[in-house]
Amino acid sequence: MRYLNAKHGAGLLAALIFLAVAAGAQAAEISPQKVWDLFYRVLNFAVLLFILLYFLKKPTVNFFSNRRETIRAELEELEAKRVEVERAYKESESKMATLEASAQEIVAEAVRQGEVERTRILAEAERAAANMRRQAELAVQHEVASARAQLKAEITEEAARVAAGLVQKNLQPADDARMIADALDQVGGVQ
Repeated sequence: MRYLNAKHGAGLLAALIFLAVAAGAQAAEISPQKVWDLFYRVLNFAVLLFILLYFLKKPTVNFFSNRRETIRAELEELEAKRVEVERAYKESESKMATLEASAQEIVAEAVRQGEVERTRILAEAERAAANMRRQAELAVQHEVASARAQLKAEITEEAARVAAGLVQKNLQPADDARMIADALDQVGGVQ
């Protein structure tokens, strides 16, 4: 999610002002003070949204950067272990080459076992690295999805609370009676 720049913020504010004025034009009972009150509430909400996005961006980015560095360090450690295993294998192979000719059969067997072990260790290290990469990608995707879902839920909850407050504040007894009458007329028209 990108942050709102000035163009998006201005467009959002203009749309909200237009909706407030249109609502004011449709409902003759709404006074200009209420329209201005709605305008200021919308402006306050827009400022709050901007502040939240501004201050929550850096901790979120830092979290994912730190996570990425941790995973990179683990992968480098695995690579170092793989290099160490290869180095140890080469050392043991060079020691075996210096043995006497009478020990050729023992050396050949040891080399064969070393190759099998090297192949197994390398395959295991590659599988482990692939699993760690996959797990890291899944963890990052999960964290991103979780953070997005949490942010959406918070924004939705706040918007619902503000909308409920506006409806409660602006709903008059006459509006209530008119809405009930309209609903009954619609139900009666359907039959």
